[in-house]
Amino acid sequence: MPGSFRLPPVKHLCTSLVLLVGLLGCSASRPPSRPATSAPTAPVTAPPTAPATSTPTPPGAAAEKIPAVTQAVAASTPVFPVMLGIDVLESQGFAAVKGKRLGLLTHPAGVNRRGESTIDVLRRAPGVKLVALYAVEHGIYNEQPAEKYFPDRIDSRTSLPVYSLYSGRTQNFVPTRAQLKGIDALVIDLQDIGVRSYTFSGAMKTAMRACFENGKEVIVLDRPNPLGGLKVSGPPLDAGLMSDVGRFRVPYVHGLTIGELAQMAKQAPGVLGVSDAVRDRGKLTVVPMRGWRRSMRWPETGLTFVPTSTYVQDFAACQGYAMTGLGCILGGFTHGVGKQYPFRGISHQTAKIDIVEKELRALDLPGIKFRRVSAPDRKGNPAVGLYTEIIDYDDWQPAELSFYLMKLACKLEKKNPFAAAMGKPERRTFLVHVGSEAFFNDLASKGAAIDIEAWLRTWREQAHIYQEQSKRYWLYR
Repeated sequence: MPGSFRLPPVKHLCTSLVLLVGLLGCSASRPPSRPATSAPTAPVTAPPTAPATSTPTPPGAAAEKIPAVTQAVAASTPVFPVMLGIDVLESQGFAAVKGKRLGLLTHPAGVNRRGESTIDVLRRAPGVKLVALYAVEHGIYNEQPAEKYFPDRIDSRTSLPVYSLYSGRTQNFVPTRAQLKGIDALVIDLQDIGVRSYTFSGAMKTAMRACFENGKEVIVLDRPNPLGGLKVSGPPLDAGLMSDVGRFRVPYVHGLTIGELAQMAKQAPGVLGVSDAVRDRGKLTVVPMRGWRRSMRWPETGLTFVPTSTYVQDFAACQGYAMTGLGCILGGFTHGVGKQYPFRGISHQTAKIDIVEKELRALDLPGIKFRRVSAPDRKGNPAVGLYTEIIDYDDWQPAELSFYLMKLACKLEKKNPFAAAMGKPERRTFLVHVGSEAFFNDLASKGAAIDIEAWLRTWREQAHIYQEQSKRYWLYR
């Protein structure tokens, strides 16, 4: 009940923490040191075919600091060091998929290193028969708005059936037996952004479950985690809060690629929600990347970033999603300034910008600073907000700003907005994204008096042990 919760002492965490994605444990107060990077693979020098999109740089903003390891990578490797899973599959003559009737679960960011859609790559591949497409939230071509369900249809461009895994059925993302009937294997090529609440990793997991239950092979074409493979941040997901925006019980920023999450789902008991017999029989093939290292952020891959959704158009928005996404669900804060800086700009619906700026700067959070920016709003009038700039990537703790925004919202508003959400649908929305009911109850009870630092210490402890245990699923160093 509100008011009755107390943070457990850290020394008891390991005995009380429920299983994380099939990994038992908690985490250390400092992020783990970087593992040694592997030797680079043969360089690929072909340039991308399309220019990268980007968020406008705020006036006077300094370039974000790149860690020393990735500075060395950028200086010593060609412009195009990474081959994606689809590129590796092609370089191997499509051996893993030849002679099979394929379904493809993908979206617009499912492209090869030259920017060509995986749909087109597989359609022209010799000995390969692509017979169906499967669509997640936003659709095959990003034609659907967020959270809008859509039915099956025929793709006018390819004449292939498109089976919607976001159709509003009781269990979204789960392909039916009828939808899987005509295929031998489901190829999955989805670009995730390294954050638990982004729905694509959940779509992969539930598609894997359906395939295993129906005797269909799963082939995952791996892609980079844009935030790199070393950042882990935020609370793990409570068992009772699993939903379309949280299918893996991992910290909010989880530090894995989509292929590594697939490895976890296959190997860790209980993650897929099927019997061990079904899981053991299920066939999973992950086609790993070449040239990717855990220390790489997206810019170091040399790849063009293809928008993954309406408000995640570039790498800057990926970083911002991790920083401010949770902090803008309840409490009056909004992400973006006018029509620009999605997830990187911060403003408050009622508080004056001078007050918000003073409060945020006083936090002195590691690795980030705030800079005032202006942009036109939807009516063309000037809007003012704060751009969140990463000044030291090594010190940056991706998810932590959001929790300070929640505390600040309680200070800025007349009533505790989290207490006001009790018994309302907004509470459930907040819970399934954030992942911790105990934290919500503490916030609703104490408001601006909540000890955010104590919660962050707890989550860092959990994150460190999670990361050590998740190394068993790593495909890259």
